[in-house]
Amino acid sequence: MVKYFGLTFFIALFSFQAIASESDVEHEAEEEFNVSEMIMHHVKDAHEWHLWGPEHGGTSIYLPVILNTKDGIKIFSSSHFYHGEVIHDDGNHYYKGSGPAEGFGMFHEKIYELDSHGKLHFENGHVHGNVKPMDFSITKNVTSLFIGSLIIFLMMFSCARFYKRNGAVAPKGIAKFMEPLIVFVQDEIAKSHINEKNYKRFVPYLLTIFFFIWINNLLGLIPIFPGSANLTGNITITLFLATLTLILTLVNGNKNYWGHIFSPPGVPKALLPIMIPIEIVGIFTKPFALMIRLFANITAGHIVILALISLIFINKHEAWGALSVPMALFISVLELLVAALQAYLFALLSALFIGAAVEEAHH
Repeated sequence: MVKYFGLTFFIALFSFQAIASESDVEHEAEEEFNVSEMIMHHVKDAHEWHLWGPEHGGTSIYLPVILNTKDGIKIFSSSHFYHGEVIHDDGNHYYKGSGPAEGFGMFHEKIYELDSHGKLHFENGHVHGNVKPMDFSITKNVTSLFIGSLIIFLMMFSCARFYKRNGAVAPKGIAKFMEPLIVFVQDEIAKSHINEKNYKRFVPYLLTIFFFIWINNLLGLIPIFPGSANLTGNITITLFLATLTLILTLVNGNKNYWGHIFSPPGVPKALLPIMIPIEIVGIFTKPFALMIRLFANITAGHIVILALISLIFINKHEAWGALSVPMALFISVLELLVAALQAYLFALLSALFIGAAVEEAHH
């Protein structure tokens, strides 16, 4: 009950923030509420961690910008963009850097070098002709990555320290929570889908991705700060995780695995020129499906919740909150299940792919 109350409070807080933000925007410029712009602002990465108040005008944590330019490495706060001059150019607007960020402009959270006249040039709504330096900034998603990784490390370290001090005893504290999950991943995911000779080698990896995805899914849903980060809804993160599974599958593939790809059993030789390319494509479509499944499910959950809250502003009446907030609460509770389910599915399918690579030939 306490969990549900906390979740309700979070959604009410988000609604209040959005109402305050939208009221400020309408006061400054009589513009229609743009649902897609608001949703994309919340699900995309950013160089600030917005807490409350109007967008780029309320309370935020400004994160460090790190750029590799032709003049060397430049490091400065993102506040030099958000508090800089806003340039409007034929329907496009961008932030012109000030102070140490002078000579740079930020458009849709992408940083570019300004031309000799101090401008960005646009073509069909995209920046055209301006140099884009290599950006190694600590963005909101990177910060969330550090927080999630720290939480996982502390959980695992505390659990390991308990058993080191007490030996094989009944677990207490956080170990009591962690042990069933660790045993579940080891027995029901790794051991059940990878042969008994090899499964122990892959348990650390499967445990890592399971807890990494699960913890970061929860952080995206129940944030430490108001305004969550959409880490596991970022396709570069899901691409990296899927690539790790692909590398492990290819590196550990045995003779039997590669034999099924380049010489599928029971296939006439005349069909091999067709079947071999299909099997090779299949190697990459499996991790691709892993990447898209996690990315799409997590992002969709955020979008649905934000769209429901947006009903209040689309209809321009607070009474719609009586409908949209309970619906958003229901989806949020459902997302708690999805957060664990997506971690389980990613680890399970990774185990299946790795298990197929190390499976021994049946005689």
